[in-house]
Amino acid sequence: MPRLRLALAQTNPVLGDLDSNAQQILRVAGEASRAGADLVAFGEMSISGYPIEDLALRPSFLAAAHQRIELLARELQDAGLGDLPVIVGHPDGPFEPRLLGTSNAPTAIAQNAASVLQGGRVVARYAKHHLPNYSVFDEYRIFIPGDELLVLRLKGVDVALIICEDLWRDGGPVGRVLHADAGLLVVINGSPYERDKDEVRLPLATRRAVETDTIVAYVNLVGGQDDLVFDGDSVVVDRDGSILARAPQFVEHLLLVDLDPEAATASAAELPADVRRVELGSGVPASSKPALSPDIAELPDDLEQIWNALVLGLRDYVEKNRFRSVILGLSGGIDSAVCAAIAADALGADRVYGVSMPSRYSSDHSRSDADDLAERIGLHYRTEAIADLVIPFETQLGLTDVAAENLQARARGVLLMGLSNQEGHLVLTTGNKSELSVGYSTIYGDAVGGFGPLKDVPKMLVWELAKWRNRHATALGETPPIPENSISKPPSAELRPDQTDQDSLPDYDILDAILEAYINGGLSIGEIVELGFDAPTVERITQLVDRAEWKRRQSAIGPKISRTAFGRDRRLPITYRPSAI
Repeated sequence: MPRLRLALAQTNPVLGDLDSNAQQILRVAGEASRAGADLVAFGEMSISGYPIEDLALRPSFLAAAHQRIELLARELQDAGLGDLPVIVGHPDGPFEPRLLGTSNAPTAIAQNAASVLQGGRVVARYAKHHLPNYSVFDEYRIFIPGDELLVLRLKGVDVALIICEDLWRDGGPVGRVLHADAGLLVVINGSPYERDKDEVRLPLATRRAVETDTIVAYVNLVGGQDDLVFDGDSVVVDRDGSILARAPQFVEHLLLVDLDPEAATASAAELPADVRRVELGSGVPASSKPALSPDIAELPDDLEQIWNALVLGLRDYVEKNRFRSVILGLSGGIDSAVCAAIAADALGADRVYGVSMPSRYSSDHSRSDADDLAERIGLHYRTEAIADLVIPFETQLGLTDVAAENLQARARGVLLMGLSNQEGHLVLTTGNKSELSVGYSTIYGDAVGGFGPLKDVPKMLVWELAKWRNRHATALGETPPIPENSISKPPSAELRPDQTDQDSLPDYDILDAILEAYINGGLSIGEIVELGFDAPTVERITQLVDRAEWKRRQSAIGPKISRTAFGRDRRLPITYRPSAI
């Protein structure tokens, strides 16, 4: 039985930066070679970043990516890595436009592809078959599907290659793997993080390994791209479903594993017509290699995974867009405290600027809690009172009630944006998913900002994360970053005397349960009531959700952690009057 040393490269590309991404691939391929790898695979679209969205419709971008892949093959050869087969994901094209349906309107001109580089050239190429058209994906609109399974014969082993969604669909290329008699199935992926996704992803890889009687090697991207976070979590599963190797989440990593796949026996004539086999060069010269110790990373608990996703999403948005720092309002409440802690973990406290903006209704404890937070974290901190800014507007316009309350929030927004313009910070908006769902934010006020770390985090989960982060700090012998009073006190916008959120909303445990059923579950009002909730409350909350769509369309992006995040996950009309049925 032949032995292969496989390397899975969990990298963090910057979308569009072809040269930097190529240099990263070159560097990591060198590490894999020095570690004795016989084959190294990188993630989906690792040369370009992912998802490329409508860049797939731009011929100049596709041509540049195609040329960069060919140049990378030569660079690998020049670096003395020509014997090592390197699998790289990339967009390919431009091709003749595919016609969508019978409209005769040209659409896709690109393919989501993987190239195999060896000996200074592209020796084989595979195009993704199944193009997801759900959730955050629009690939059917922008890519042309492939129709062949690629098999690479390397050192007496047949290695099948597919891309991401191809693993998820029954039939198609996965169905051909068994008929191709491959010993190893390499799957390159750009699979975004969602809470509990590993409960689906790992069993899928395990099931495919058993079904195809093949070792399955799953390599995923890592890093933030706009509102998506790729968690890595690359894994290798044996034919019996056992885990042979696993990479850690949310960090770049080169996963190395020694495999004993079944030797290739099928001749070219025995392969199905839609399976193409390519003979690779002899590969890296055989040498005595010390056995590798099992590299199986432990999966963190649920709250730590979510925290890490939020931290990585914020860090990469700031770094990849070249902001030097972030700024946010500190109210003394739980949301701004958790946002500040995430920002400090992502960037370091020295790149976080907090501003306390008390009004005449701000309580003493709110001010002291904000002071305490700033001291615990060690961030930059200043106070800019808004009372004197609000009075002239109230007086001139005669504003009262909600209009006056919103004016206070907008004064704070103006201060934050002014400091952002003057000093170059990215403004973080601190609202959570529960508030965003029901429209409990002031447009151009507390909703102001370029990135919302808690946009997909319901209120009850905000509290859970705060408690987890403090426990984590205590376990490390560090100062818990979030004041206990910010966690325990009733939440309030403090826009009028003695105001609390529950003046106009049900308790957050009830609110979040209704929102979960309506937004993530897609249940009707009647179905939610059948779960045991009060009918008038359900009707009012769902109406608030529907009415707030116009606000959500203007809200900042933030890291997706749930199955149904606001944004490209959930696309509903703004102008909408539901039937009474």
